[in-house]
Amino acid sequence: MMVTLLRNFDRSKFQLSLGVVDMKGAVFTDDVPADVELIDLKSQRVRNALPRIVKLIWQRRPHLVFSTLGHLNVAIAMLRSLLPNDVRYIAREATIVSQLRAPYAMPRWWFWLYRRCYSRFDAIVCQSAAMRRDLVEHFAVPQAKTIVIYNPIDIERIQRLSADPVEADAPEAAAAEVRLVAAGSLTHVKGFDLLLEALALDQHERFHLTILGDGPLLGALTELVEKRGLSARVWFAGFRKNPYVYFRQADAFVLSSRFEGFPNVVLESLACGLPVIAVPCPGGVREIFDDLEGCLLAEDCSSEALFSAISGFVYGRRISAQVLKRYAVAQIVARYEELFVDIVAARCPAVAT
Repeated sequence: MMVTLLRNFDRSKFQLSLGVVDMKGAVFTDDVPADVELIDLKSQRVRNALPRIVKLIWQRRPHLVFSTLGHLNVAIAMLRSLLPNDVRYIAREATIVSQLRAPYAMPRWWFWLYRRCYSRFDAIVCQSAAMRRDLVEHFAVPQAKTIVIYNPIDIERIQRLSADPVEADAPEAAAAEVRLVAAGSLTHVKGFDLLLEALALDQHERFHLTILGDGPLLGALTELVEKRGLSARVWFAGFRKNPYVYFRQADAFVLSSRFEGFPNVVLESLACGLPVIAVPCPGGVREIFDDLEGCLLAEDCSSEALFSAISGFVYGRRISAQVLKRYAVAQIVARYEELFVDIVAARCPAVAT
């Protein structure tokens, strides 16, 4: 999302720098525009990067700091009194904060910090209306400081990348099989165990599943595949820099997450013309599916309900990119540009003009 914004901001209005907590293993660097200054803070954790972030802001004195990680946002809000007062600060919230209790077992003091400090930002961008309601109703953030801006999807770029050849190690599904694809980090929150259990309910063995992504549960999920007799029908593809070629070849994308803030992968699938089957997890999934034909929400977040949706789905239809108009890059970037200029103008009118 951040790189997409950086590629499309109006250079006549903005001079851009990107600070990264840790560049080790970064997969996006080739996509950062050449005219964007890339700053590696060389810190494995956000807390270790904080002194360098404070120093960087004081040295550069930018008109605006825009941060987009929840724990980094909280840290900047806490440190606001130590930072230059003539700099404007905007946070982009990436999750529905109150939902973090169950999947991540966040301590109570974390939520206290949200209530105590988050309002110190000049503005907070929320990816969905549900995210905005959560901050206002549960964390005492003034609604006037919040704005809903969906994530941008570079449809043309995704469609171009989807036309690349599939890597040689990809197995071929039998002609009679329905090809499903899922993607994400292999963690409990992403619910791949629910998806595998749903697939195990398929007595006719109609479905072949490709899972893109790495994570700590690879071993446990591999054992589950073997235990349920799914080895011939499930392929763990690992991390793929270009997942869109696999989206293009599939018949449907399946989102099995127990929780999502705003699932970009659903939009990316739709950009490839791929219909989506999803569980109704807390987050922005319902907002994406609102008035969206050709996709399907399961009745609940269980493997049985997910299997019912997968087995009852009508395959063969592709999704028109027209359904993504409200997420188009030009439209979303324009909203960010307007927000940034307005926030800076409120403090420094001469700069904005």
